[in-house]
Amino acid sequence: MKILLLIIAVLLILISLLQGGKSDGLAAFTGSGDLGLFQNVKERGPEKVISIATMALGILLFVVVIIIRITE
Repeated sequence: MKILLLIIAVLLILISLLQGGKSDGLAAFTGSGDLGLFQNVKERGPEKVISIATMALGILLFVVVIIIRITE
């Protein structure tokens, strides 16, 4: 079961790295870029699939951790 937890954690890290950034790096700190915090931006195509996969893997990781803690 702990190997499954390790695999899910690695997949979650990898898929999180695939997600595009929401801001332009240091431009957010210098004030030279528009933060777009309150913009209504919908994800489409691959972005939506990656977002849903990230959420599903996060929930799965949480469930597996709880199952491991209960069974030990």
